[in-house]
Amino acid sequence: MKRKQLFFVTALALAGPAAYGQETASATATATIVTPISITKDVDMDFGNVAVQSATGGTAVLTPAGVRTATGGVTLPTTTGTVTAASFTVTGTDGYTYAITLPSTALTITSAANTMTVSDFTSDPSGTGTLTGGTQTLNVGATLNVGAAQPPGVYVSATPFDVTVNYD
Repeated sequence: MKRKQLFFVTALALAGPAAYGQETASATATATIVTPISITKDVDMDFGNVAVQSATGGTAVLTPAGVRTATGGVTLPTTTGTVTAASFTVTGTDGYTYAITLPSTALTITSAANTMTVSDFTSDPSGTGTLTGGTQTLNVGATLNVGAAQPPGVYVSATPFDVTVNYD
């Protein structure tokens, strides 16, 4: 009888855990690579012709739609010159949304030794956009800060300003 018990204990030890106490399942791993988001400049920003009083400065506000308004001592002559909001093309995966980051600090524009600043950048779309057909136009406006008796000249930024887009 002891032999039978020893055989039974040995058989259980060799068999390992009971088959009904353990199960296995398998899964696969998948990844989808989407079209990278990109942005391309189409048109530079241009506030056009601006005049200012000798005693009072002001601003010229350019909307993303390319419409200008003036405040303070700034006036907008009827001979407007070239007036354009900056325009970009954003491309990527159809239907995806993306976040827009505009400059948060003022941009200095110069003419010889004279300077002005461009600030308060705005965009259309604002904050986020959606790629319809994998593309969308992004327009950017801003505020030109003009000093009293600002000297005449063509003012240009030494470096361009950055607009950044990222998938949400």
